[in-house]
Amino acid sequence: MGIRISDATYLVGDHDEAIRFFVDAIGFELRQDQTFENGWRRVVVGPADGGTGLVLTLAQADVSVGAQAGSEVAFFLETDDFAAQRARMLEHGVTFREEPRHEPYGTVAVFEDLYGMPWDLIEPARA
Repeated sequence: MGIRISDATYLVGDHDEAIRFFVDAIGFELRQDQTFENGWRRVVVGPADGGTGLVLTLAQADVSVGAQAGSEVAFFLETDDFAAQRARMLEHGVTFREEPRHEPYGTVAVFEDLYGMPWDLIEPARA
């Protein structure tokens, strides 16, 4: 029997703003956008080819959006075409904190999400 993480909660300040960022700038698909009778809205985005999704959850007033991992990188976005993905993100105004660097494990650069939290964009090295 296998086990995997299907979704992870990701704190946001506004659902619609976060949907635009993840769908337009990052290239994720909108997997679910449903508002229930009590007004609670469940929004899930994730890679089009499957994998772990992000449940976009509105942060409470006392929670700091964008600091879910302190100042550390919390999410690692893997791609098979670093240059094309980076170009897409730059076209949509995504800020990169550094130029791409080539490490033994692949090509990587740190970028910021819409709240300034750092993420890694990585194209793994080919064996």
